[in-house]
Amino acid sequence: FRNELSIPFGVNVLWDPNATLAVAAATGAAFCREIFTGAFAGDFGLWVRSAGDAWRYRRQIGAQNVKMIFNINAEFAAPVAPRPIADVARSVVFSSTPDAICVSGPITSQPADASALAEVTSAIAGSGVPVLVNTGFKLANAAELLQFADGAIVGSSLKVDGITWNPIDKSRVEALMSEVRSATAN
Repeated sequence: FRNELSIPFGVNVLWDPNATLAVAAATGAAFCREIFTGAFAGDFGLWVRSAGDAWRYRRQIGAQNVKMIFNINAEFAAPVAPRPIADVARSVVFSSTPDAICVSGPITSQPADASALAEVTSAIAGSGVPVLVNTGFKLANAAELLQFADGAIVGSSLKVDGITWNPIDKSRVEALMSEVRSATAN
């Protein structure tokens, strides 16, 4: 399967940084996305993540070539010690050295807030760390959100009827990519 792909791909095993890294290494993924740092509480209990643990595990399994995309605000959960998102972004970029960071909305399919994206982008300007929209990126908000982000993780909005569990709808992909090209043409 890997030999059939012509573009880099990434993986994410929800709420499990080590499994995410292990699957990335096993499949030849170029990148992975996960909550690699922070303490959160939500539907799935308490999560306490340490970037150092993730970086050490990545080295231990020989996956240094896998880029790590840090989700800095967990969907389905709230931070145990809330701070302004700009402060979190600065801290994560300084102390955890992510390859990129993601900004999420409250749950799958719900968009990241444009003002939060703007704050994060401003807070880490000049760091060289890309900012990605992590949830709710769709045709209706692509142009607005791309004003403040370098890219997006896209899933549900590309599915039949916009439902996460449905198959991909080619017409939705084409429409979104047309909008993205238009929004980023300058």
